Amino acid sequence: MRSNAAHALDADCASVSFEHHWPAPVMRIVRSDQMTVTLREVTQEDLPIFFEHQLDAEAARMAAFPSRDRDAFMAHWAKIMSSEAGILNTILADDTVAGNIVYWEAAGEPNIGYWLGKAHWGKGIASAALAQFLTKIGARPVYAHVAKHNLASIRVLQKCGFQLAREDMCDGDHGEELVMELRSDCCATAANKPTET
Repeated sequence: MRSNAAHALDADCASVSFEHHWPAPVMRIVRSDQMTVTLREVTQEDLPIFFEHQLDAEAARMAAFPSRDRDAFMAHWAKIMSSEAGILNTILADDTVAGNIVYWEAAGEPNIGYWLGKAHWGKGIASAALAQFLTKIGARPVYAHVAKHNLASIRVLQKCGFQLAREDMCDGDHGEELVMELRSDCCATAANKPTET
């Protein structure tokens, strides 16, 4: 988290402020259309909402990741929440849980991933959340794996400065994936551009 009290991005686009709430600081981006996108630490109360998000068949297809049953889903989140190795944030849109965004390392490679509930697609929420989240991560390069057919998610990553690093096959029979890479802090510039709604 940056120590400055406030940082204006662009009068037409958004403002960023850092608010300190117990137990963790919260960062807000307020867009000109008055939607507030906030990141905070994941809590147990968020998990049932995340579970419902990943049950959506279209969302699972877009992510090229199969939905988990409740027990498997809760066990996965219990494991990652007990680890000190990653960063787990809930995405709030106007104080409603819209999804999650996470950072972890796999095979020495820093990765980010996010999942937004379908009701929150197409509103600029993922782009705003990713722009905020990247300010918390010092590692560069950082990678994101995205299904080749998920054009909306590819666009979110590109807005924040990610570029194609390589193409791979998804685990299982879920098709091709792109590995996108962010080499430097391009996201501050990308965040200055008005969000398409």
